[in-house]
Amino acid sequence: MLGVIAKRLFGTHNDRFLKRLGPEVAAINALEPELEALSDSALRARTDQFRERIRAGADPDDLLVEAFATVREASKRTLGQRHFDVQLLGGMVLHEGMIAEMKTGEGKTLAATLPVYLNALAGRGVHVVTVNDYLARRDAEWMGRIYDFLGLTVGCITHGLPDSERRRQYAADVTYGTNNELGFDYLRDNMKFALDEMVQRTFAFAIVDEVDSILIDEARTPLIISGAAEQSSELYMRCDRLMAEVRPEHYEKDEKQRSVTLNETGQEHSEALLRKHGLLTEGSLYDIHNISLLHHLNQSLRA
Repeated sequence: MLGVIAKRLFGTHNDRFLKRLGPEVAAINALEPELEALSDSALRARTDQFRERIRAGADPDDLLVEAFATVREASKRTLGQRHFDVQLLGGMVLHEGMIAEMKTGEGKTLAATLPVYLNALAGRGVHVVTVNDYLARRDAEWMGRIYDFLGLTVGCITHGLPDSERRRQYAADVTYGTNNELGFDYLRDNMKFALDEMVQRTFAFAIVDEVDSILIDEARTPLIISGAAEQSSELYMRCDRLMAEVRPEHYEKDEKQRSVTLNETGQEHSEALLRKHGLLTEGSLYDIHNISLLHHLNQSLRA
């Protein structure tokens, strides 16, 4: 009973939180006439000014009002769409790392451009996670017009991109992609042997569209990297025959762990043998594209 009375008197936690954001919404609206008077180049130049202030030690939170107002004006000029107050509130909630529930037609896609721009100013990259390739491409192109106008680069991760292109897309200021593509890229990066082979960079800030679907419904299905079974019996036999040319000084045995590994001399000797017999045609035994050959060699060594 007391809880019901308190809610009626003071409102819910969400009511109080949104009320606290009211002055910032008013401040953004107050800047609108000033920004409307700027030329396109002057409006675009604000991005460099914001970045310089962040490099000088400014907290991005202190730039929120100016950055949001800048995005709103850029949206009006590129898309002909103006962020309404409810979208400004949604953008602030997302910037705080919270979930913003917005009704159909309230423009959540446009609302997300506000915190995306603000957090991209630090130069560490922002990910926008969507549920399918179509939405990733659509939003990257559609909302990308705002970011491009303001001097930010936009990337899009979709199925079938080679690693070189994925690396370039992830290097953009703003990168759109599906939860599956981002997740599998993370798994594949953790299978790489060298940092320069990885496609993703350090994670900084992400916005998840359809968060209930991605973090609850689809989260029940694990991401598993698998491949078609290979006909490897012949390769095992060839590697096994090579082991006759590997001497005890080429490997180290650990009886306690029941393991055996090639030492540095053994690695060089094995690579030379593999090349001699045409099994290693390019690169090092430890290159990612030779991982299957390394596996077969190690299994033959243990046998």
